[in-house]
Formats: sequence, C-alpha cells, structure tokens
Amino acid sequence: MRTADGDETTGAGGASLPVAGAGGDRAVEAGRRQAAAVRAPGVKATGAAGRKDRLSPRFLTVHGHRRAYLRAGRGSPVLLIHGIGDSSATWLPVLPGLAHRHTVIAPDLLGHGLSDKPRGDYSVGGFACGMRDLLTVLGIERVTVVGHSLGGGVAMQFAYQFPERCERLVLVGTGGVGPQVSPLLRLAASPGGEALLSLLRLPAARLAGHGAISALGLLGTDLGRDSDEVARVFGGLATGQARAAFLRTLRSAVDARGQAITMLDRCYLAEGMPTLIMWGAHDAVIPVEHARIAHEAMPGSRLEIFPEAGHFPHHTDPDRFQAVLADFFATTRPGGHTVREWRALLRSRALPPDAPAEEAARPASEPRARPDDSGGQPGPAGRAEPAGHLEQPAGVERDAGRTDRTGRLFKAG
Repeated sequence: MRTADGDETTGAGGASLPVAGAGGDRAVEAGRRQAAAVRAPGVKATGAAGRKDRLSPRFLTVHGHRRAYLRAGRGSPVLLIHGIGDSSATWLPVLPGLAHRHTVIAPDLLGHGLSDKPRGDYSVGGFACGMRDLLTVLGIERVTVVGHSLGGGVAMQFAYQFPERCERLVLVGTGGVGPQVSPLLRLAASPGGEALLSLLRLPAARLAGHGAISALGLLGTDLGRDSDEVARVFGGLATGQARAAFLRTLRSAVDARGQAITMLDRCYLAEGMPTLIMWGAHDAVIPVEHARIAHEAMPGSRLEIFPEAGHFPHHTDPDRFQAVLADFFATTRPGGHTVREWRALLRSRALPPDAPAEEAARPASEPRARPDDSGGQPGPAGRAEPAGHLEQPAGVERDAGRTDRTGRLFKAG
C-alpha cells in the first residue's frame, strides 16, 4: 500500500519485508533482521504524527528498482548516506535526535539493506544520481548531506554533480581522500575476492568469522572498537545477491593497491560550501590522517576528531556527534553554488597545457590571468577562444589544489 506521502509500506506494525523470490527465504530472513534493527530504537510517539514519523522502512520504486529508506522529523532536510555493506540502520543512534529539528532521510543505497540488488551501476556517481532521483521523487530540493565512509564519497560526488541542491556537506570517516584503506577491503577487492566472500554462505565460516571479530574486540585493537558494527556488516552478506552487490560497489572504488578514486583534485569546488569533517582517532578502516588532509584541502572546512572512536564515531559517542552537528547548523548558513558560480569556479582551474607551474599551484581564492579584451580565454599562441570555451587537451590533467602533503600521499600510493 501507499502512505500519505505516496511511498509504499508493507508488513505488520509498519515494518516492510522483501518478498520471497529471487532471494528466496534467506532474503526474507535478512529483511526481518534489518526491519527488527530499525524498529528496536524507534521514536515513541502517539497520534497521526507519531505514526508517520516512526522509524519503519518505507519503499519507493525508482527506475524499476525498489529503494528502502527511513524518514522522520520536520524541518530543514538532512540526507544521511551510509557506508559500504551497511544500511540506514547505522544512523539509528543519532537519527531520532536529528529528527527533532530536521526532516531526516536515510536511504539504503541500491544493493544494500532492504533495497533491491540488481546487476547495475554501483559507482559513486551512480549512487549520487540515485540520491538526486530519490529526493526529487520525495519533493525535496535542497539538503544538508551527511556521508559515512563510502557514503562520504557519495556525498562529495553529490555536491560535485548537483551543487545547487547541496546546502552543507558533512563527511564522517569518508572514503575518497587517499589510497590507504583496510587490508581486508583490499583483499576482498582483489581477484579471487568472490571465492573468499562465498565462504560466508557456510554456517561454519560465518561462525568462525564472528569468533574472529569478537576476539578483536576483546584484544582492544582499533578494529575491535567497531566489532559490533563489523559483525553487523558481516552478517548482511549472507545472500549471494548481497555479496555480488558488495563486490561491485567495492571494486568501483578500491583495488588491490587501495582506494582508486580521490576528491582532492576537485576540493577547490567546495569553496563557499559549509563543510564539516568528523573522524575517529582510532579508525582502522580509513586512517585519521586522511581527515587532516581533507581539512587542509577544503577551504573553510571544520575538523572534529573523536579521540575514543574508530570508524563509527556516531556510534561511539552519539551525543557528541549530535552536538557537533547542531553547532554546525547553528553557526553556518546554507551554501550552494548557482550554475553560473559553479561554472566560474570550474573555469578558474581549467589551465592550458603550457601554463607555468606557479599558475597551477595558485590557490582558488587568488585571481587567474584575465582573458583578453575580446571576452574569450587566451588560446594557444595568444589566439582568443570564444567565451565559454574550456580547453583541456586529452591526457592533460592539472592537480591545482593538492598540497605538498597530499601530493606525497598519492605518489606513495
């Protein structure tokens, strides 16, 4: 059936479960576990408003694929994007608090949680387009985007592709900064990763995996700080569809050498966008050094390090997480470039191949060489190109915004 907002919901008590079919009984059981996790810490409320805001999965079909999401609260919209192999359930420690002042949308990315898991596009660009389409269907034009891990990369891509729809950017232990990433993810992304993950279909292998995760927690390792979260993600890969979607997502961003994509070459486009970076000091998935690199590369950004947290600071200290977010909202005004402003900012870094090195290293805030009196950009041999023309020859890529430290990072990678 459909709710008053036009979205679909099924199941007793407002909890929606996937139907049996391609995923079989195991998919149904996975759906029950996910729905139970979503319901457990639900917001207690009564009346029509309470029924509408309770934390039960909702569903929309977009481009033929069913997408699950949570929605709660009233106020300025906030989009919460989870990490790889995870789901909207990761935001449950902070979502009810955020819903006091905001309309909170927390989707399950395609291939994750209760959303469909087709053989499709699992790139960060594809996910960003999916977020744009979901918000459009829901009638939400502009949002503050909060992304964790892979979701941080999706959030940055969303701000890059749709700057007019992004008011603020919050990055939590985000991917897409440097090549360094957990060896476990590099191993899974390597050839043969399918065989390794296929062991998860065996009860004995799952039991051994859970035992190893528990041991890491007892030993007090950095990864062990997130043992509950790792076990939850681990448990979500029980079906073949989930494992296939996980691998497609992982390999779109990571290979045997580490993370293969970076946002550092486009950080200057975040100029004027209120940006908050949060990270755990003991992050064993993506090192905390990436937080400082991103902060240095993004003009005007704020940096908050959680000293006792690993990769999930919103789980380790949800109260502080919410307090930092509340202060960020209270002390910033919504940003976002118009198409004209974004075009001008992009053109400010589009350099001809013979530009001097000092021009490429100049900060975005400093003026570039002016076009000639004809109103065009200087072309080769002093020839003026028509206004609006961007000359960027094939094979030539300028990394104008990267500092010495970030340059060393990628040379080392």
